[in-house]
Amino acid sequence: MNLIEERPVAAQALPIAALKEHLRLGTGFADDGLQDRLVESHLRAALAAVEGRIGKALIARSFRLVLNRWRDGVSQALPLAPVLSVQALRVGGAEVAPAAWWLAQDMHRPRLVGRSGLPAIPEGKTAEIVFTAGFGAWDAVPADLTQAVMLLAAEYYEVRHEAGLRVSALPMQVATLIERWRIVRVSGGAICG
Repeated sequence: MNLIEERPVAAQALPIAALKEHLRLGTGFADDGLQDRLVESHLRAALAAVEGRIGKALIARSFRLVLNRWRDGVSQALPLAPVLSVQALRVGGAEVAPAAWWLAQDMHRPRLVGRSGLPAIPEGKTAEIVFTAGFGAWDAVPADLTQAVMLLAAEYYEVRHEAGLRVSALPMQVATLIERWRIVRVSGGAICG
């Protein structure tokens, strides 16, 4: 399995000004935008860390999942949620008609389900699922997750000169905020019940 982010989040979609305000960085000076790239890099790192921990895309964007076999012959769990839409399913390079499959929405484990089973993947070939995942724009992300990203980005900003001197665990406030969004994996991704 290979998950590819088709296009990273654009800098304009990131809450750079909000993080600068959160950090209480000064404004009105000649070098007003001097910290923007640094703040952006910390935001991207915090966003990736939170998304990785909870298995959710926060800001909506396009992904491509490449597989050489299905988990089972009926459905395939998608590695991110919430899935807003599936644009394409290709097997061995050929497009599979949307009438042959449907998206089973789920906040933790959305699945692509074949109406008569998923088409077989030929030996040496792959299947590709192109989908859009995320809550939407930054202002559509739930408040507890935006706060977690802001706190973590601020932590990264504050300790940027202390490489290797601190424990690398998530701060407790961040872990507490994201806990309810985490996926509990009791069956290795298989759909039970």
